[in-house]
Amino acid sequence: MRSIFGMSHGLGGVLLALACQQGAWAATPSDLLSAYTTQAGRPASAARGQSFFTSRHGGEWSCASCHGSTASQEGKHASTGKAIRPLAPAFNPQRFTDESKVEKWFKRNCQDVLSRECSAAEKADVLAWLITVQP
Repeated sequence: MRSIFGMSHGLGGVLLALACQQGAWAATPSDLLSAYTTQAGRPASAARGQSFFTSRHGGEWSCASCHGSTASQEGKHASTGKAIRPLAPAFNPQRFTDESKVEKWFKRNCQDVLSRECSAAEKADVLAWLITVQP
């Protein structure tokens, strides 16, 4: 199905509609959460997001393996040792502000942890939890 903007009703279409309504083009964590929640068709759950983030899903790694269990401190990539800035937006305001980067990293990291892409519901739950992580 196409929107009035000629785009499919995916995350990009939802974000474009939100941006036009708000008069802004930059994404915010709340914008992304709203888009993922809309795609998922159910409310996001911070509790489910935290559980998803800290659990292993049949493989060696969880999200917390590299990002840390609290997501409020710098992490370290499990294989390369490369430093990873905090994932929670309250501790790293640049997080979840560029939709294409968010999608790129969700795709890559979900593949590493789950051996598949994350669903919109999983993304919404994780982001809902990350937004609650405060100083």
